[in-house]
Amino acid sequence: MSELRQDLTSGDWVLIAPGRALRPKFLAQKKKVRKPTPKNICPFEDLKKSDNWPPQFIYPNEKNWEIAVIPNKYPAIERSSVCSVPFRRGIYHVRTGVGTHNLLITRDHNKHFIDLSRSQAVKIFEVFRAFHEMAAQDKCAAYIATIYNYGPSAGASVWHPHYQMLTLPIIPPHNVQSLRGANDYYKKFGRCVRCDIINVERKKKIRVIVENEHAIAIAPYASKRPFEVTVLPKKHWASFRETSPEAVRDVALALQSVMQKMKKHLDDPDLNFFVHDTPLDRKNYHYHHWHIEVIPKTAVEAGFEFSTRIDINVVDPDNVAVILNGRKTGSAH
Repeated sequence: MSELRQDLTSGDWVLIAPGRALRPKFLAQKKKVRKPTPKNICPFEDLKKSDNWPPQFIYPNEKNWEIAVIPNKYPAIERSSVCSVPFRRGIYHVRTGVGTHNLLITRDHNKHFIDLSRSQAVKIFEVFRAFHEMAAQDKCAAYIATIYNYGPSAGASVWHPHYQMLTLPIIPPHNVQSLRGANDYYKKFGRCVRCDIINVERKKKIRVIVENEHAIAIAPYASKRPFEVTVLPKKHWASFRETSPEAVRDVALALQSVMQKMKKHLDDPDLNFFVHDTPLDRKNYHYHHWHIEVIPKTAVEAGFEFSTRIDINVVDPDNVAVILNGRKTGSAH
């Protein structure tokens, strides 16, 4: 039977409707074959040749670099000598789109996050964390969005592995809603909502995908999309940029493990992941518990979702861990 579940932090309702997965169209869906960009025209294969030199950051050195951070040549938001300016245009509220849009590039043309060595995956998150720390010193920035698009349907326009870090002059509505929900829960119960979720899920052992010493990956109880996964540090850390190196390491490794399972058991889907950190102002967000959301592209929004803002998830979150760990559906109960 279908079931409406409510997200503990956002308050959003999700319609869990496993019977919808039996539709012929759903079963027949096939993703487009990914076509690697030829190396000779790839803008990230030779950073000097493509005029992306010098980078803002390079590791370990210029000759044998593995990771480089460069400004995006086609930024969604642009640098300026002044901060974003709010103004009115008649009845409308507007701000100038001032911020930074950087790309983290890895050296190997074909090794995406899934394929990196454990040490390389961890290093990427160490660089992310360093840039979040630097962004917190930027008086013009309100939030830093760190994202990864894998595959064309997830928004990756270039094959060569790259990650995006954008500083924004506003706190995105999704994050505002999540922070408000976490704060409301803390005021009501005196506890972190995501810490409570971790404790419940570890006891039930139904929706846990991966767990290591410092991190855990969970299929959210009210997942909005099929096979959505949240990766969190097990200890309460409000901010990504203040998290211990050990926890950052284990979150990166848990994330990589989740993506490898998706590749194996979901036929290598296109996907997005993003870091859900605290805003960059100096307010106290002690009730927040930073995390990563992983969203494979296995469904398409339609009229019901757009008209109601209620997502339909055709995969029961209670079965996600079972499927991704290669067991028979229902054996986790």
